Amino acid sequence: MRIAVLNKDRCKPDKCSPFGEKPCIKYCPRVRTGDKTIVLNEEINKVEITESLCSGCGICIKKCPFEAISIINLPDPLENEMTYRYGPDQFSLFRMAIPKKGKVLGLIGQNGIGKSTLLKILSGNLKINFGKFGENEPNWNEIIDYFKGSELQQYFIELKKERVNIVHKPQNITSIPQFVSGSVFEVLKKNDKNEKLDSVAEKLNLTELLDRDISVLSGGELQRVAIAAGYLKNGDVYLIDEPSSYLDVSERINMAKLIRSMTDSGKTIIVVEHDLAILDYLSDYVSLLYGKPGVYGIISHPQGVRVGINIYLNGYIKDENIRFREEPIRFHERPPQESLFDSGNVIFSYENMEKTLGRFHLEVMGSDIHAGEIIGILGPNGIGKSTFVNMVAEDIKSYDNHVEIFSEDDGKLNVSIKHQYIKLDQNIEVDKYLNQIKLASHLSQAYKRRLIENLKLNSLKERLVSELSGGELQRVAIAKCLGTEADIYLLDEPSAFLDVEMRLQVAQLIRKSIEEMKKAAFVVEHDIITQDFIADSIMVFKGTPGLKGKALAPQNLRDGFNTFLEIMGITFRRDSVTKRPRVNKIGSNKDVYQKSINEYYYIPKK
Repeated sequence: MRIAVLNKDRCKPDKCSPFGEKPCIKYCPRVRTGDKTIVLNEEINKVEITESLCSGCGICIKKCPFEAISIINLPDPLENEMTYRYGPDQFSLFRMAIPKKGKVLGLIGQNGIGKSTLLKILSGNLKINFGKFGENEPNWNEIIDYFKGSELQQYFIELKKERVNIVHKPQNITSIPQFVSGSVFEVLKKNDKNEKLDSVAEKLNLTELLDRDISVLSGGELQRVAIAAGYLKNGDVYLIDEPSSYLDVSERINMAKLIRSMTDSGKTIIVVEHDLAILDYLSDYVSLLYGKPGVYGIISHPQGVRVGINIYLNGYIKDENIRFREEPIRFHERPPQESLFDSGNVIFSYENMEKTLGRFHLEVMGSDIHAGEIIGILGPNGIGKSTFVNMVAEDIKSYDNHVEIFSEDDGKLNVSIKHQYIKLDQNIEVDKYLNQIKLASHLSQAYKRRLIENLKLNSLKERLVSELSGGELQRVAIAKCLGTEADIYLLDEPSAFLDVEMRLQVAQLIRKSIEEMKKAAFVVEHDIITQDFIADSIMVFKGTPGLKGKALAPQNLRDGFNTFLEIMGITFRRDSVTKRPRVNKIGSNKDVYQKSINEYYYIPKK
């Protein structure tokens, strides 16, 4: 089976050959023999590929300057398993995930692999077409008959008859104020079908926000309001897309416990989540999505949650004999015995600092920062993490006690920062934006190319910043930050909007870049697994969110994770196969034992 896919956003016929025949058309062997395998649709000014005529030679892929064409050969049996296709030369989804009453189905996969398409099908916003269009498009009876004998048959019967009430928590919660107005209480009260508002507000720490207007809420506050609103609705099926974005660790656990509680009343829940520790905590079983982002996605057979996540990390599905990752993702079970940075080379030092912003007061304990050191920053939302990052970057110009930060030679510190909320010129092309990067003199253009390749930015170069998704914008901002000459690099929540694959790749990229440049970095990150990959030491923020924060001096990984997780009241165990961190159920035997020996993250050998 062969599929040909054209990315219409990347296809720019006017730019690839303004005055002559387009390269993909000009060099196609089938076109040269007289077939209309690739033609230019002048109405929409895009090329079109006739899949049945394509020989699969791949010449058009190499000749397209914008990487807009993909030709993929797939196993023939998949031809009968295509469930949805957006158009004759567009993205294809194969198979379907199987939701079950009273269970939480977790979905794992890269961005652009079909998770959102799957949710749209399950919500009824898209109707399965089996890759057929126009007069050949299947009717409901054909769709129901196709799934005869499985749980999906009854699901689509209920969907056809509109007897299933579906609640959808969207991925992009920052746009909620554009469509919803009023106070938090008013918004939640409209959705409160069973008078559970007070209970939900307490579980998600929304009580103090009830009088605030939706328009002034932060990302984390909007996320919790969206989850609360979805929970309060009287639904049968809940589709929850990336519920942990913007939330700190304790808020993620509270969210996960609330969602899991819905299974007690027989609700059907499907969750897309990139934080593996939270997905593990949430799900009863998982489906993996693999393939090529933007081209095709294949949904795996359902797997138990532990086994499924381990399969995803290993990259090999044994029962399907499919390998979708060349190298497995590995974790270190215990902290490194020796630090990777040069403890003798102090890049800069800072003394105790204080800062007051409105009613919020932050204290920071001084420390020395070394060449090659990455300091992971952990703490709840509203505790001063971003304030500290901005103080170091001097975005906040003055400190209450007038402390200045200097490098070891008493020169002012050069800083490169990736802010939590990214704001870039919307009308600039990505390529022009990246060309503004001023590399340090000791770094080569090969370093810049590595940033662009590892962050998969080549395919975005011709796009305007205004056209980028949240994850694409994040990758561009990370490249600009790591490519700019500086003594210290500040990255505030670099994993936000990124899928599991890209999160770990970004973590490894940050790790390798800082070691190579022999500089230092502070990384604010709520994803414990990502922080585990990145950090040499941990800087813990504690206090009362919104009122008072205290930043402790950086500690080694064991002490830092213990300090933070003790404050959160959460323990992690290690998977016996992959060594990945897994959240313990609060009050479980392992949770009680680890707390008794004060080992919240790295468990000593018995």
